[in-house]
Amino acid sequence: MHAWEVARPGPIEGEPLRFVERPIPVPGTDELLVHVRACGVCRTDLHVSEGDLPVRRPHVTPGHEVVGVVAATGEDVLGHAVGDRVGVAWLRRTDGTCRYCARGAENLCPASQYTGWDADGGYAEYTTVPAAFAYRLPGEVDDVALAPLLCAGIIGYRALRRAALPDAGRLGLYGFGGSAHLCAQLALAQGATVHVLTRDPAARRLALELGAASARGAYDEPPEPLDGAILFAPVGDLVPVALRALDRGGILSVAGIHLSDTPPLRYESDLFYEKELRSVTSNTRRDGRDFLALAARHGVRATTHAYPLSEAQRALRDLKAGRFDGAAVLVNDFPPRT
Repeated sequence: MHAWEVARPGPIEGEPLRFVERPIPVPGTDELLVHVRACGVCRTDLHVSEGDLPVRRPHVTPGHEVVGVVAATGEDVLGHAVGDRVGVAWLRRTDGTCRYCARGAENLCPASQYTGWDADGGYAEYTTVPAAFAYRLPGEVDDVALAPLLCAGIIGYRALRRAALPDAGRLGLYGFGGSAHLCAQLALAQGATVHVLTRDPAARRLALELGAASARGAYDEPPEPLDGAILFAPVGDLVPVALRALDRGGILSVAGIHLSDTPPLRYESDLFYEKELRSVTSNTRRDGRDFLALAARHGVRATTHAYPLSEAQRALRDLKAGRFDGAAVLVNDFPPRT
């Protein structure tokens, strides 16, 4: 099969990925072999490729927003059959026995593993996934539209939950890429007023088209105090900016897995009046199931830009340069292997 691998992590402009041929993987006893039909391009893939995240698997294949079809099952798998449509997301496996898993916080499991970081992901014709971590997908939404929901959507949903927005609350979104534009749709459907703050003019236009009350520059003040905010841009300098924009008791949720260093915070202007700063670490499978159900109910749809699988490196360059709004999706244009 064809697959991309991170040959040597470094700036995407230097082409750290290499397009190679590999054997089709063999699923483990509790795993599914998935023929990839589409794979979203996530900023985390860029962090893996550029070395912002430490190497966990040398020459890993990135990609963790996979829509595909089950091509084979391990001998211990029950409840899945060849031909089923499934999704493969970021959280790949947990131990299921630690105190975090026991209390329903499997996203904090110290033994957790991740698709496209600890194990090969979806920038390939085929990938594998533990059956217990595969998502069943609705049949009425096409592959490209579904792919970004499997990480960008799920993480945005968890970040929104962590922001604990009150009913009819005022929400600020800092950065407006693949995750934020999905989160905005869900927040609006639930009655929030959404203000978007981003440097990208095209993203500001998309935000207004989706129903945001305002769209301004990333370092601008929103038109009213915020009850909650989510930082999607991996820019630590924006943390105090967003905290100062919060109303009393407001919460800032930081959605990314990687963030540049934050400047010093001033207690009186940035944190006083019971403001809170919270991080987001991965997601639970329940987050994924709940979000996919809400997305279907409220008609949450990704704005997508399709690239052939063979142009994954270009898609990552375009992501870094901000050349598209919404989300990029790789489409596997190679026929299934037998």
